[in-house]
Amino acid sequence: MRNSARLLTVSAISLLTLAGVAGSAAYGQMAKKSYAPDAVSDDGAIRVPENFRSDYLMLGAWSVVGDADTGGETGLHVVYAPRSSVEGYRRDGKFPDGTVLVKELFNGKTESLTTGTATSAASTAGYFVMVKDTQGRFPGNKNWGDGWGWSFFAADNTTQATTKDYKAECIACHEPARASDLVYDYAYPILRD
Repeated sequence: MRNSARLLTVSAISLLTLAGVAGSAAYGQMAKKSYAPDAVSDDGAIRVPENFRSDYLMLGAWSVVGDADTGGETGLHVVYAPRSSVEGYRRDGKFPDGTVLVKELFNGKTESLTTGTATSAASTAGYFVMVKDTQGRFPGNKNWGDGWGWSFFAADNTTQATTKDYKAECIACHEPARASDLVYDYAYPILRD
């Protein structure tokens, strides 16, 4: 009788352990699936969110100064983030896990207007997407590290990044902003208003 009870107890513990392992694996898969679903696939591939212009808030814009010959800006960079991420930043002073930052890059068109020389956005030059990752979800993916996912996209392909390794292709430009979590947040007044 004792052996039967012991066997039953061992069997029950084994089943509970298997259920726990399966539940943990399922939770891990669920956590990855629900993590920034409009911008990140289960394997960590980043894409440009389809409706970022209508669903996200514009954080701010940058101009890329041309040389003396161009007489204006050579490019404009417009940056967007989800409303919930802006609210999280205002509340906590940092972007919450899962924040998606989209920088839309435009070629600049400079012309003389009645108000003076002005540069406007012309054709789209590409997209740069960052995704906040405080959990280190994709350790084997070279586009993830330093607390973010990093990817650049050509203007004509918003689903396939050209970036292969963020350390070689992205981090150098963001290193001066390390104290502010690698984001030049001072340029985005919406985070403080």
